Amino acid sequence: MTIFTNILFLVSCLLFVISIHALSSPKTAFKGNLIGMLGMCLSIIAGLTLLNYSNLLPTIIITGMGGIIGIYLSQKIKITSLPQMIALLNSFGGLSALLIALSEHNSFSLNVFLSLIVGGITFSGSITAFLKLQNIISSKPAIFPFQKSINISIFLFIIFLCAISQSIQSTSLLYITSLLIICLGTTITLPIGGADMPIAISLLNAFSGWATVIIGFSFQSTILIIVGSIVGCSGTILTLIMTKSMNRSLYDVLNGKFSTLKTSASFSDKPARAGSPADAAFIMENSSKIIIVPGFGMAVAQAQYALKEMAQILEDKYNVEVKFAIHPVAGRMPGHMNVLLAEASVDYTKVFDLQSINNEFSITDVAYVIGANDITNPLAQTDHSSPIYGMPILEVYKAKNVFFVKRSLGEGYSGIPNPLFYADNTTMLYGDAKEITEQIINYLA
Repeated sequence: MTIFTNILFLVSCLLFVISIHALSSPKTAFKGNLIGMLGMCLSIIAGLTLLNYSNLLPTIIITGMGGIIGIYLSQKIKITSLPQMIALLNSFGGLSALLIALSEHNSFSLNVFLSLIVGGITFSGSITAFLKLQNIISSKPAIFPFQKSINISIFLFIIFLCAISQSIQSTSLLYITSLLIICLGTTITLPIGGADMPIAISLLNAFSGWATVIIGFSFQSTILIIVGSIVGCSGTILTLIMTKSMNRSLYDVLNGKFSTLKTSASFSDKPARAGSPADAAFIMENSSKIIIVPGFGMAVAQAQYALKEMAQILEDKYNVEVKFAIHPVAGRMPGHMNVLLAEASVDYTKVFDLQSINNEFSITDVAYVIGANDITNPLAQTDHSSPIYGMPILEVYKAKNVFFVKRSLGEGYSGIPNPLFYADNTTMLYGDAKEITEQIINYLA
């Protein structure tokens, strides 16, 4: 390895670290992405310098094709489809680790077996998450008899096969082990429901990072170890943040706890009061403070631009204080709502997390909620039998008026009904979030 190549790898590592730091703030996130892209470009160039001339051209062609596909997908992908896109990209990282491990099968080392296990689980788990998010298969938790026992048995059998493979050095046995690992990744992910997908995405992202670390040790590549550690650690930390935000253990998430418990609350016999955009506009223009709570309904309807316009009118024309409240697990991936609001150029200083804004709902005239079902459900604080009991929620029920925009009174991804729909201070606005918000804008303008 030449001095030039080492310098490129060193600079790449520094750029990745700077990029991660910049991504921690909405103000510098765009710049952080550009720095990360530059670091990746330098890494690719450095990697190309290590190849033999006979392998250089095919590698450049294949890498170029991958880049073109990536650019095409980035232009065509909808913001609402970002979670499944990330799941799919995570699967590529896992597949790479799996294939590299199989290509090094002659060594039968610990690194090879770890690459197989982590890479295979990441690959099949991410594919399963993608299929759920894309609604190709049901997003509801898939629970089957003796699931835990079967998963544990498969895992122990995989360990046994790895040990046997090392003893007899059987390539065929290694391929069989790989298939079992892929099956295990699928059975682990199937019980995870839509409500837990932000946690699943974070966990799989961490797995892809650790798979990269293992590959780095196999090839004695410092940059793979550093970059993989950054991705693995950040994904692990984010997973812990997500589980804490839902007051759930990772064990409960992987075993589909939402599907096994039912709330004892009964309130569906109460009528839900329906209103109109005109009602909402009248109360909003006579308010002093409004908090907008976006959920996955905003992503589906692409209502972020309309929300930005509505907030702007309320501030400029009616002198209303408008803020946005984001729950850590709102949407289908971590930061999903933040990405959508940033796309609409919503001032990031008006976007607050749960801890920062929860105490303000009690002095708020209007809470405008868009499809944020589970993260606003009061059962998390009132019903000990509820699966979501203890989960931190946005306390929108404390607002003087709550306007809840939904297509119906349907349950959230957790499958738990929301008593907020039937509260005395709640008015349901039925319909598409973008259309409802645009009608409110027409009345306000």
